[in-house]
Amino acid sequence: MPVTEAQVIDALRPVQDPELHRSIVDLDMVGGVDINDTNVAVNVTLTVAGCPLRAELTDRVSQAVGALDDVDQVEVSFGVMTDEQRHALRERLQAQPGGEGQAQGQPQAPNIPFAEAGARTRVLGISSGKGGVGKSSVTVNVAIALARLGHEVGVLDADVYGFSVPRMLGIDQQPVVIDQMIVPPVAYDVKCISMGFFAGEDQPVIWRGPMLHKALEQFLTDVYWGEPDFLLVDMPPGTGDVALSVAQFMPRSEVFVVTTPQPAAQRVAQRSALMARKVHLGVAGVIENMSWFTGDDGKRYEIFGRGGGQQLADQLEVPLVGQIPLVTALREGGDEGRPIVATEPDSEAARAFSAVAQQIATELAPKRIYRRELTIH
Repeated sequence: MPVTEAQVIDALRPVQDPELHRSIVDLDMVGGVDINDTNVAVNVTLTVAGCPLRAELTDRVSQAVGALDDVDQVEVSFGVMTDEQRHALRERLQAQPGGEGQAQGQPQAPNIPFAEAGARTRVLGISSGKGGVGKSSVTVNVAIALARLGHEVGVLDADVYGFSVPRMLGIDQQPVVIDQMIVPPVAYDVKCISMGFFAGEDQPVIWRGPMLHKALEQFLTDVYWGEPDFLLVDMPPGTGDVALSVAQFMPRSEVFVVTTPQPAAQRVAQRSALMARKVHLGVAGVIENMSWFTGDDGKRYEIFGRGGGQQLADQLEVPLVGQIPLVTALREGGDEGRPIVATEPDSEAARAFSAVAQQIATELAPKRIYRRELTIH
């Protein structure tokens, strides 16, 4: 007895769109099912014609339907959504969980989901007093380590002038735009948005404060983040406009300050932490990078001195969350888009990043719980 269309649809419910991470059935992306004895043809309606993950979606649909009894062959074809379908999809994705929805035909008001009282996402601002301390490397590898713990993670590259996160994650595809909603690319199970997707590698960004503020707002309102467990914000070094915007847009952000062991770097990093506190952002901890180099003889060489991270943590009365060793593979991985936590998870540096992620996810978790379902209306 051949399978029914209802059985095929049920089999497709666990199949997620690789970019939107939602069921293709729930997103109304199943354009049709045709059954001819033991052969099943499934039409999937794509958001855009040039979907870069078409092959991956083909595999997912084929495996799901092919696992049904009495199915010998699965054929997957693709169509493209109309403008009306893309608009409906955007409204469905941006509808607030548990909300009353948007009136039909009414424009969607700009909304920063991470600023809402019921938002579950923990926003981690990764900050440093100056450049060159490995802040972006820390951001990328901690993000991947959190994803490897089973969390849903996004990275917002707010270092508008010195964007580097897309290269470090090895992302070379542009974000998909659905009815003016930006879908961030994903690498190593981490979503990412960055000015690097909209400006060339050799193109300088020459903006004053108001434009930086507006760019950050658009990265928060026009990008489909879903509801990740963690959003890591790679902040520009120093004490400039972006920190002020982060404080305004996401007042519950937790700031982690990256420094090196040398006293000069520690003193500069302290200014970044003190500014965060001035704008009422909580400083949650210190991460010391380039703490030592382990030679072939097994001996640790403290090239940049020692104690700067702990001294800064003591001054700020926050924990020293971790110490990251200086290793060549960490630098090479950043240059080649192969982060060390993903490619060499058992290495000394990867284990240090994993320990930082574990501490952030457990010991440093906020004591106050924010959940939409707990909100009193």
